[in-house]
Amino acid sequence: MEFSTMVGMLAQGFGVSLQIFFLTLLGALPLGVVVALARMSRFKPLALITRFYISVMRGTPLMLQMFAIFFGPYYLFGISLGTDYKFTACIIAFIINYAAYFAEIYRSGIQSIPQGQYEAAHVLGYSRFQTFMLIILPQVIKRILPAMGNEIITLVKDTSLAFVIGVAEMFSEAKALVASMKNLWAFAVAGLFYWVFNFIIEVILNRIEKKLDYYHE
Repeated sequence: MEFSTMVGMLAQGFGVSLQIFFLTLLGALPLGVVVALARMSRFKPLALITRFYISVMRGTPLMLQMFAIFFGPYYLFGISLGTDYKFTACIIAFIINYAAYFAEIYRSGIQSIPQGQYEAAHVLGYSRFQTFMLIILPQVIKRILPAMGNEIITLVKDTSLAFVIGVAEMFSEAKALVASMKNLWAFAVAGLFYWVFNFIIEVILNRIEKKLDYYHE
């Protein structure tokens, strides 16, 4: 097999990996905010349920969660959703897993803001929404950016776990190519794909962090 053909097949698989990555962020980032607010709720039953959800998502392997969501409908309810469901199951598992991690990062950032800032904003006539959006949120983003960056980079690599339920992302393609070519070139090129994409993410996050430098501690 020609090297260019191998790279083309890996690039096609990487396209699927990117879909998993962006769809996970699209779902998990806003869901994480909702989960964080529920976790901090004064309504105890809601806070306890949310804590349990976060504990389960962070305390069990993402791979196991994918199996549960993919096979659960059939083994629990006898519902057969077909092979097309595997990509949907993958995205659902990634979103609910990463939302739990993002929620804890959001919560730590929000709770790190001194209470005095809320009180000062109230004295100045800001509404609760204005206080959060204009004063608290920019500071929270600055404080949580390093932790969020770590999770986002981990997400890039975790997309390779999708192969366990048959989603043909880049790692699946690399494994098939290594088996057929009987060498490790496909793994090396796949690793390069992951590294370059993570490097781009690091550059973007560093630029965002520099733009937020005017928010002093």
